[in-house]
Amino acid sequence: MIQFYAPNIETSLKLPESDSKHCIRVLRMGEGDVIDVIDGHGNRYQCRIVSGNPKATAVEIISKVTLQLPWSQNLTVAVAPTKHLDRMEWLVEKLTEIGVNRIIPMLCTHSERKEIKTERLEKIAISAMKQSLKTVLPEIWPMTPIKKVVSEINVSQKFIAYCDDNMQKRNLLAKEYEYPNDAIILIGPEGDFSPQEVSYCLESGYTPVTLGNNRLRTETAALVACDTFHIISQINQKKYINQ
Repeated sequence: MIQFYAPNIETSLKLPESDSKHCIRVLRMGEGDVIDVIDGHGNRYQCRIVSGNPKATAVEIISKVTLQLPWSQNLTVAVAPTKHLDRMEWLVEKLTEIGVNRIIPMLCTHSERKEIKTERLEKIAISAMKQSLKTVLPEIWPMTPIKKVVSEINVSQKFIAYCDDNMQKRNLLAKEYEYPNDAIILIGPEGDFSPQEVSYCLESGYTPVTLGNNRLRTETAALVACDTFHIISQINQKKYINQ
């Protein structure tokens, strides 16, 4: 299945230029052909092409279906962007494929990257959403200081993963997370969170966690954390089905 993305498809009845070009010039589709269009808000539309313009393909909507997310909880991953941008872009792609509601590039004391282009990350997320046959685009924040992340995100379970063994004892995230709670996890930069940042988060109700004994890069840690939430969800859903 090939999905095209048009966030305002119901009102515009047109594909944006990038998707129009792919549809008409690459896939050689034309008037009368039926395509699937998603809006990034959970809706998939079956549409018929009425004008094969490679800059603005016009369509008529045949049907619409609203699809629920495969996971029930709201999941946020806040991560300090890596020095090399390609690794952060890879992370956004993989988080979108696995499934996440919100991605927050987070500014920390030891951050190696202080700025990031949100528009570029959104394009990567759109591509990953289409490829993985999802219909909901994760929310991507601009670069946000850690204290603002902590103050603005209020969910049932809040976690911070750090490396310093001399601070408060940490348990595995897989043991601490309770399905189906909404959750956020903070992943620091390669130089880890500062002691002051850790203390601030703990005082703000965050639970310190570890992702295992392996030493992980920032982007790997963020991916492992997100997948842990989903694995715990799948295990518990299986239990409910078998009861």
